[in-house]
Amino acid sequence: MHIERRIAELGFVLPAQAEAPPGFQFSFEWVRVRGNRVYVSGHSPQHPDGTLAGPFGPVPSEVSLDAATDAARDTALAVLASVRRAIGDLDRISAWLTVSGMVNADHLFTQTTTAVNGFSDLILQVFGPEIGGHARTAIGVAALPMNNAVVVSAELEIDG
Repeated sequence: MHIERRIAELGFVLPAQAEAPPGFQFSFEWVRVRGNRVYVSGHSPQHPDGTLAGPFGPVPSEVSLDAATDAARDTALAVLASVRRAIGDLDRISAWLTVSGMVNADHLFTQTTTAVNGFSDLILQVFGPEIGGHARTAIGVAALPMNNAVVVSAELEIDG
């Protein structure tokens, strides 16, 4: 419970399980555990009740870089909530291995790394550099599911 206490100390709340918007179905697992590996599907920001939080649209024409960075931070909370449901205790995480961030980006937008830093910075704040340090990709794409500004997936290692 050390990690969840740290999240609360930082003033954050882990959201409930993601809810599909009307007319949409999730035909995949949010988190797949295989041995000591945890594979996390692409997540986006969620409200505490599990509904999609946005912002929605391309960066920076409809969503500011600051809002996209905050969205990436909030996406980290959604990922942590899904991982907790899958493994029971976030203290089992022994390493964040890779993070793949996608930004709904306007043509020629080159600050995707800055946007996805919101995710990485929160993980490092919560877990520290030894466990939270990770390899990362941050790319701009023409569109994302449900017009989200940011979607992030990850691979982690757990003990036991």
